[in-house]
Amino acid sequence: MKNADILRAATLDAATLLRMNDRIGSLEAGKFADIVAVDGNPMEDIRAMLNVVFVMKDGKVHRQ
Repeated sequence: MKNADILRAATLDAATLLRMNDRIGSLEAGKFADIVAVDGNPMEDIRAMLNVVFVMKDGKVHRQ
């Protein structure tokens, strides 16, 4: 799979399978958003997802 396809499968496609894509799966106004920041560009190297810098949940940053 291409890196973009992996990220989409883990987010929007997963939300669609759960029939929750109206509430989760993408960053849009009105949706719940938990954000993961990584050190690197996962579009170039998917292993960047292993280097989590912080997670934002419910508007609060939780540092690793």
